[in-house]
Formats: sequence, structure tokens, C-alpha cells
Amino acid sequence: MARIILIETSTELCSAALAENGEITSYRESTEPRTHASLTAVFVKKILEERGLSVKDCDAVCVSKGPGSYTGLRVGVSTAKGLCFGAGLPLLAAGTLDILVWQAFDEGIAPERCKYIVPMIDARRMEAYTAVFDADGRQIRETMPEIFSADSYRELLEDGKVLFIGDAAGKCSSVISHENAVFRQCCPKASSMLRPAMTEYEKKRFQDVAYFEPFYLKEFVATVSKKKLF
Repeated sequence: MARIILIETSTELCSAALAENGEITSYRESTEPRTHASLTAVFVKKILEERGLSVKDCDAVCVSKGPGSYTGLRVGVSTAKGLCFGAGLPLLAAGTLDILVWQAFDEGIAPERCKYIVPMIDARRMEAYTAVFDADGRQIRETMPEIFSADSYRELLEDGKVLFIGDAAGKCSSVISHENAVFRQCCPKASSMLRPAMTEYEKKRFQDVAYFEPFYLKEFVATVSKKKLF
């Protein structure tokens, strides 16, 4: 079985894990927001040291590809590319929304008789990057940016229990009110990248290390600070 380094940096919190023989054997996550640049590489170093391994003892590196934070994704992808270049390892990528769906399964978050899972990554204001998955984890609606309203997901909610999971679930719950709606505010974790990473590895869906780019979904928009610097 493969030994894969897992890196998740798509939201405010970052994490890293090591998968060996189909299991997570070491894991680190941040508790402070926006510490990706200072902690991601440190986490990778620690999970390998814990197992008495080096990067070259691994078979691949898998990184969350987005959608998500522009800065966070850049840090994660840059770290993953550096590891791959340095050790000659293949690069894998897992969608952030897929990771959240597997997190729901791994942590037993989905309510009984859950019909749909809607993973959501915070964009800004009342907008999020979302998709729709069925109860078996199959994506049934394309990934897209969506602005929440009281009528969002009405058809799904009328059809059965819906789990809204991700770092945008909290603001979604302030708009959507339905007896079939269940909300779980959380960030995606590297530990829940295990199954998507193994699938990518087994199917040999390797990314081009030199040219791979995160899936931003929307273009980065720079803003001008209103604070006076001088």
C-alpha cells in the first residue's frame, strides 16, 4: 500500500497528515487562523519525524486543490510542489468539497437518513463555493459560487435531510430555516483526504508538478487598504 503525505490549507486553518497502508498514522492541525505559511512545512516535518521517515520514504504528496482561500491554496500547493521536486515524488490533488464530504462520513456527522450533503467553503459576504452530493458521496451538482437566500436548496430540503458542512455553514444557517436542514460549521482536515488521495493514487491520476494550479473557481481580487501607511 502507498505512503502519502496529505496537506490541507484551503481555509483559515491548515493541517497535514500521513497515510500509510490505507490508514492515517500521524496528524497535525493548527488552532490559530492564517498560520499556513509558518506551520504547513513544520507539520509535514513533524508527521514524518513521528514515524521515523523522510520525504523520500513516501510514495506521493496529495494537496487540497480548492476551491478556497487564494493565499491558503497557494501555500499548500507550493509546499507540496517543493516536496515533490525535492524527493522526486508524484503530485496528487483532492477537491476541497470532496474532502468535506468524506469528513462527514469519517466523523459520523451526517444525520440519520440524510439524503444530501452540501459542502460549502466561505467566499465572502453571503456567498460560498458549494456543490451537492448524494448520501453515497457522489457529486450530483457542479461546483459553483452561490449566494444564500431563504429559498436556497428548497427542493433538496423538501426531499429529505440535508447536511450543510464547511466553514460557510454558520452563515448559511442564518438564512436558511427548515426542519430538514442540519448545519456543521468546520474546516476541512487533512485526515479526511485519505480516501480521495488513495483513489487518485490507485488510478494514477498524477498532476503535472511544474504546471499544476489550484482550483480557485473565481479570480483573485486585490483590494486597496484604507489604512494610511504614512
